[in-house]
Amino acid sequence: MKKTDYYEICKQKLQYLNYSKNTLDIYLFYISRFLNKTLGIYPTKLTSSDFQNYLDGYRFTSISQQNQIISAIKFLYKFGLNKKYDKVSFVRPRNEKKLPQVIETEYLKNRIEKIKNLKHKAIISLAYSVGLRVSEVINLKIKDIDSKRMLIYINNAKGKKDRIVPLSKNVLLLLREYFKGYKPEKFLFNGQSKIQYSSTSCNAIVKKHLGGDFHFHTLRHSCFTTLLESGVDLRIIQKIAGHNNVKTTEIYTHVSNILLNKIQLPI
Repeated sequence: MKKTDYYEICKQKLQYLNYSKNTLDIYLFYISRFLNKTLGIYPTKLTSSDFQNYLDGYRFTSISQQNQIISAIKFLYKFGLNKKYDKVSFVRPRNEKKLPQVIETEYLKNRIEKIKNLKHKAIISLAYSVGLRVSEVINLKIKDIDSKRMLIYINNAKGKKDRIVPLSKNVLLLLREYFKGYKPEKFLFNGQSKIQYSSTSCNAIVKKHLGGDFHFHTLRHSCFTTLLESGVDLRIIQKIAGHNNVKTTEIYTHVSNILLNKIQLPI
């Protein structure tokens, strides 16, 4: 077997286990890089030391990248080469406990109001209204918007989960206006030359209209912080967000200015 055969084995296994396309691409990228790095050694001859030395010598740029590389190399070790005894230290770094970045509500609303491009305004407004991820926005189809029941169906989201979120009346009116002007056919938001809008374009419009320091995911954090400050129950926010554990949702209690301002300090 060639090295490319082991790459293909991992690809087929990732597909069989129904990993997301994004995860599949990331894993295969780092698996390919590892196999190329060990070009002089046939894959079945790779020892646990080769794996360990590779991980120990890698200059990681972030904890996120470190976790991705460890997961990819571990996948190759276990499924690609069928190593039965785990002699490699696949120890993951401790996560940084950073608070999510949020945009002040009034600033955000004022900036959205000034957006003249209907598609840009619709994308940002929709994402902010219920805290959608960028992947969820670009994968939305026209049929996922239920104007009769005032619901949005999010299909095959992170973790292969489906969920239903409420549809704002204001957002519905904006979407109808956008629909008349752009006439999308399948996906709710299509690109200029593609059937589907891209995540890169979504991030670009956030930076253009809201500020260069912000990312599309900032809209999600800002939404849930706003909902919390408006008195929405944490469990409801958890359902809208699609979080498995309410502890994930609780992080927004730490970034809410209104909640902090209600605290009676001792002096």
